[in-house]
Amino acid sequence: MKKVLFWFVGLLVALCIAVLCVWGREIATLRTVSSVGGNEYLYQMEFKAAYDLDDVIAKEVDTNAELLDYIVGRIGKGLPIKMKSAQVADESGELTTINCTSFQVARSEGTGFRYGRNYDYFKNPTMVTLSRPKKGYASIAVSDMSHYGFSLEKVPDSFVKKVNCLASIYAPLDGVNEKGLCTSIMALPKQASRQESERPDVGTTMIMRLWLDRCATVQEALDLAATLDIRHDATVGSGYHYMIADANGDCAVLEFDKEDGWKSMVVRKAPGEKSMLVTNHLLSEKYYTTEPDPAVGNPHSRSWWRYETAAAYLKEHGGTLSLEEAQECLAKVHWKDLMWENGTVEDTQYSAVYDQQELTLDLRNWNDYDTTLHFAL
Repeated sequence: MKKVLFWFVGLLVALCIAVLCVWGREIATLRTVSSVGGNEYLYQMEFKAAYDLDDVIAKEVDTNAELLDYIVGRIGKGLPIKMKSAQVADESGELTTINCTSFQVARSEGTGFRYGRNYDYFKNPTMVTLSRPKKGYASIAVSDMSHYGFSLEKVPDSFVKKVNCLASIYAPLDGVNEKGLCTSIMALPKQASRQESERPDVGTTMIMRLWLDRCATVQEALDLAATLDIRHDATVGSGYHYMIADANGDCAVLEFDKEDGWKSMVVRKAPGEKSMLVTNHLLSEKYYTTEPDPAVGNPHSRSWWRYETAAAYLKEHGGTLSLEEAQECLAKVHWKDLMWENGTVEDTQYSAVYDQQELTLDLRNWNDYDTTLHFAL
């Protein structure tokens, strides 16, 4: 009997050692997942597991389904883990309700810059991910947890349910890295970039993870983008453009020319300007218009109204804002319980203000403007 017990204990120890060898860093990551401030729909996590962006590039993962398959394969390592995104087109074939606002402004403290961002979508849980890769810059990034399987009915309230949180490293929607580089994504209906050349393919959010991990300046980010084909998942029904801003005050919006093979178009902050703003319509000279036009943006989301409203606030303050003023600017263009014709309800899922000098994030989740959560690198 003792021999059997000894054999069983030895087998159990060996099994535990094997699990730790295979999934030790993933387990360490999952142990850091926790709700923030008692909010059951806002979570934070320190990503400690290994990930290989060169491998993602080599495998040319450029659709949501391929990305989720890649993540499942990397996390599961042969086990049958399931992961499903809620980011799909509606009955009309597009995501008409995604609205976002982003801007860079000078800090009112006299030096440095701030980066503000509203993410407007359906009510979903939010994840703040801290990453300190061995090869790359540390960063704070925010993601919509519905993109990797969570919802109001499914939150990571057990160790098993937390497994999907590991996907957040591949799905940032905005963030700041240790060099003060910020980036965010804004939707453009029916304008999914499908760049196609001999360059490797990358998908919608992967380009932002690459920027956060590898770039210190706007120019570095644009140079990196020029070595890749950026391809948005056409099944989602939406394309995107990106804002990139660095700690030196340089700022640019990267867009794609739908009439010319999805070639990159770059709009830079004007020399001498303290601020730059983007919502959900194209800013490139070829397409820019002050009148709402579904061919170049999203009138459903009142993109032009949000742009004009935020621009007026920035002008009133000379492009220089305190934290509180940056939050006020975002509050002026937020949504709350916005009912659409198809019955869906949209909110500003979160408002984020990144300090590009202090390397911090002040976040308000779900229009709770009485509560600001503070994160730092």
